[in-house]
Amino acid sequence: MTSNFVKELEWRGMLHDAMPGTEEYLMEGMQSAYVGIDPTADSLHIGHLVGVMMLRHFQLAGHKPFALVGGATGMIGDPSGKSAERNLLDEKTLRHNQEALKEQLSRFLDFESDAENAAVLVNNYDWMKDFSFLDFIRDVGKHITVNYMMAKDSVKKRLSAEAKEGMSFTEFTYQLVQGYDFLHLYRTHNCTLQMGGSDQWGNITTGTELIRRIDGGKGYALTCPLITKADGTKFGKTESGNVWLDSERTSPYKFYQYWLNTSDADAEKYIKIFTFLSKVDIDSLTVEHKEAPHLRLLQKKLAEEITVMVHSQEDLDNAVKASGILFGKSTSQDLKGLNEKTFLDIFEGVPQAEVPMTSLDNGLDMIAALSAQTGFLGSNGEARRELKQNSISVNKEKVKEDYVIGKEDLINGKFILLQRGKKNYFVLTVKG
Repeated sequence: MTSNFVKELEWRGMLHDAMPGTEEYLMEGMQSAYVGIDPTADSLHIGHLVGVMMLRHFQLAGHKPFALVGGATGMIGDPSGKSAERNLLDEKTLRHNQEALKEQLSRFLDFESDAENAAVLVNNYDWMKDFSFLDFIRDVGKHITVNYMMAKDSVKKRLSAEAKEGMSFTEFTYQLVQGYDFLHLYRTHNCTLQMGGSDQWGNITTGTELIRRIDGGKGYALTCPLITKADGTKFGKTESGNVWLDSERTSPYKFYQYWLNTSDADAEKYIKIFTFLSKVDIDSLTVEHKEAPHLRLLQKKLAEEITVMVHSQEDLDNAVKASGILFGKSTSQDLKGLNEKTFLDIFEGVPQAEVPMTSLDNGLDMIAALSAQTGFLGSNGEARRELKQNSISVNKEKVKEDYVIGKEDLINGKFILLQRGKKNYFVLTVKG
C-alpha cells in the first residue's frame, strides 16, 4: 500500500513544484524515483539532506527510491546556481566517494532488505563511460534544440551580462547528460519520477522531454524549495565551511551545536524538514515552545533527532555532555571523558599557551600556571588575588594557591583547562 507522498511533503514545507498529475500518478501504486547526488567529496553535507529526506519519505510511502551518484556529471560540473565550473575528478576518486556516500545514505535508506521497494544506488558513470561523443550527439543531442536549452534559467543566468566568465560547452551540455540519465533509468528501472532542488527544474524537465520525444513515454518532475535561513545567511555553512555528515570533517558536537543554535523561525521550519516526527508531535512541540521560548524546546528536539539519525545515540549523549561543559555544571571527570577532537571543538578560539611536559615532573604551581609561564592573567599579584577570591578552577574544579598541577590533571594526556570565574577559559597544551 502506498501513502500520499506529495501531501506528506506539502505539510512539511518540502514541495516547491510538481508536474501536473504527479500526485495522482503516485497514488496508483508503487513507483520509482531518483535524486542525483554530487560525488565531488567523500561525504554528504547538510545541504544534501533535503534530497535524501525526500527519498526516505518516498520509501516510507511505499515507493522505490534510487540514489544516483553523478560520477559522469561530477566530471563535468552543473551550472545551476553556480558562478564557476567545478574541479573535475578522476574515476578512482569518484569510486571512493561513491562508497563513502552509500555508507552515509544507508543511515536513511533501506538498501539491504529484500523488500520490493528496497533502495538502489546507481552511478551514471557506468552507462556514460562507453558512450562515444558521436553516438551521444546522434542518439540524444538531435532530439533537443539549442533554443530549448537556451531557454533554461540556469543557462540564461550564466550567459547574462553580469556573468563575466560565460559558460563552457561542457557545462552547456550538462542538462543533456542529466536528461539522458532520466531516460536511461526510465528504460532500465522503469523510473518515472526525478526529484531535486527547485534550481534543478530545468534539468529535470529536459529528462521528461527526452522520455517523451525518444521513447514516447511519460516522466514526472518534482522539486523541493531551496533551504534558506531567516537571517539571510546561507543554510549549512559556518565560519569554517560546510556542515558535513562525516564525523571526521564535522564532529558530532559541532553538528549538534549547529542545529541547537538555529533561530526560532528556522527551528520551526527545519523540524518538519529534517526529522520524521509526526505532524501531531511537531504541532504540540511548537505550541509548547512558544509558551516558553527561552527553553529552546524546538532547537533541542531538532538537534537530538538529527544527531542520532546522522551519527548515533552515543554521539548525541557525548555532544550534550560536551555542551554542558561550556554552558552548565560539569566535573573534571566529564572533561576527561572527552576525545581530543571534541575538546578542541569546544574550546576553539579560547586563548592557549604551551608548557613542556617536564614542568609537570615536580608539579606546576598555580602562580606559574596562571601568569608567569602562560600569561593567562596579567601578573603574579593578580593571580594571587583571584586565587584568594576562590575564582580559579583547574579542569572545572575550584583550587587554592597551594594547588599543584600534576600529570594526573592531564586531559587526553596533553591538555589542562584553566578558568577564571564562569566564562574566562584558558587551555594549557602540554608538549613533550
